[in-house]
Amino acid sequence: MSAILTNKRQEGGIRMKKFSFVVWMLVIVIGALALIGAEAQSQNMIQVKGSDSEVNLVQRLAEVFMQKNPGVNIAVTGGGSGTGIAAMINKTTDIANSSREMKASEIQEAQKAGVQPFRIVMATDGISLIVHPKNPVTKLSTEQLGRIFSGEVTNWKEVGGHDGKISLYGRQSNSGTFAFFREFVVKADYSPHMKAMNGNAQIVEAIKKDKDGIGYVAVGYVVDEKGKVMEGIKILNISINAQSETYSPTKIENIMSKKYPITRPLNHYTNGKPSGKLLDFIRFEISKEGQEIVRKEGFFPVQKDWMEFNSKQGL
Repeated sequence: MSAILTNKRQEGGIRMKKFSFVVWMLVIVIGALALIGAEAQSQNMIQVKGSDSEVNLVQRLAEVFMQKNPGVNIAVTGGGSGTGIAAMINKTTDIANSSREMKASEIQEAQKAGVQPFRIVMATDGISLIVHPKNPVTKLSTEQLGRIFSGEVTNWKEVGGHDGKISLYGRQSNSGTFAFFREFVVKADYSPHMKAMNGNAQIVEAIKKDKDGIGYVAVGYVVDEKGKVMEGIKILNISINAQSETYSPTKIENIMSKKYPITRPLNHYTNGKPSGKLLDFIRFEISKEGQEIVRKEGFFPVQKDWMEFNSKQGL
């Protein structure tokens, strides 16, 4: 009798071990499938962060790309070029939008973090100087702009305008436009009286209400694809110096030829050369269809030399 009970106990133990083995195998399989699913989902989820100048443009490009590629999700947020670059270094974004080049210190920081910055130029901007429509000034040189935004020139009458104290509107320090304009135009520290605005749209709204104001914004925020300027503001023609001809950023020929003196490439930065859906999205942006969307959003196609740069990058 005891032998029979012992055999039954052994059989029961064997069955329990088999059952436990099957359960563990199911757990492993389910876990593996979950990991595969998560990996597939991550490959189809693209995070984009950074430049306020680029955010609306890239959002529109992302919308069209997602329509053409069901299952791919692209999240685009702003915060400034510096924010996007920091996110790339911290590996919390797939694309850093930046309206300026990365600094040497940022590249070094990235490399220390095991990140290899890879640059793509996806559009061209003509930084536009905007004033109130009642302001009689129609043109300025980059030299005059530098003196205005550094605080050396403080009254419009000093540059051919009315007698009125100049109000300055610029961006916050994490903005790529802030850094680009300071380096290439102001070539000095900004006036301490310049109002630091959160984004291009905020500068536009401020200028509409301030007849003595002047601000710098990305062209796509104030001009449509046909070169029509937004109501309530005036865009100044700009020359490289007092002796040179002035040009408008509203005309594509002035931007593509670089006759307008404040043009700049709009950039993406990724960790190494992109692949998979990320590469597909970037190639879409710089394709003929993508560049037509760039124009519809008021910006300009990638200039010839930067197209060659992209090509050499294998894009």
